[in-house]
Amino acid sequence: MKKVVYQLGDHISTDVIYPGRYMATVLPNETPQYAFADDPDFNTRLKNKLIPAGCVIVAGENFGCGSSREQAVSTLKGYEFTIVAKSFARIFLQNAINVGLNVIICPTIAAKEDDEFEISPAAIKNLTDRKCFPVTPLPKAAQKILDSGGLIPYARQRLIHSEKFGKTVSL
Repeated sequence: MKKVVYQLGDHISTDVIYPGRYMATVLPNETPQYAFADDPDFNTRLKNKLIPAGCVIVAGENFGCGSSREQAVSTLKGYEFTIVAKSFARIFLQNAINVGLNVIICPTIAAKEDDEFEISPAAIKNLTDRKCFPVTPLPKAAQKILDSGGLIPYARQRLIHSEKFGKTVSL
C-alpha cells in the first residue's frame, strides 16, 4: 500500500520540480533538498523527513515538461517516490527510466492527497474511494531497465551475466 503525498495538475515543468536557480548543485545525493523548493510547505516536510520514502506523487498530463534537466529526476529519486501521471514528457520519462525513478503512466488517474493506493503492473486501485484505474505499460525494454534500478545497474547485470556464461551481450 502506498500513500499519495502530493497531487499536481497538468504540465508540471522540471523547473517546478527542481528550480533552475539550483543548477549549480547537480550531485544526486544533494539535489533532493531542492525538490519543489517553490512550495515551502512541501519542501520543508521533505527535508525534515516528515514524508516517508516510497510515497506517491500524482500528476496530470505532460509531467516533467520543459527543460531536459536530469536533476528533476534525481531529486525525486532521492525520496524514492513513485510518480503516477496521466502522461510524461518524453525526455523526463527517458531520464526517469535511466535513473530508476519509478514512473507509472495511468491516463485516467484521479486521486487526492492522503489516498492510499494498491499498485499492480496492470492497474492502480485507490483504496480510499475504491476506484480502479488501468495502467499503460512501458515498453518491455524500458520496464526491464526500470526494474533493474536504472540503466547503469541494468547494463552491469547484463555484463556480469554475459561474463558468467561466456556470451556476447547486446544491451
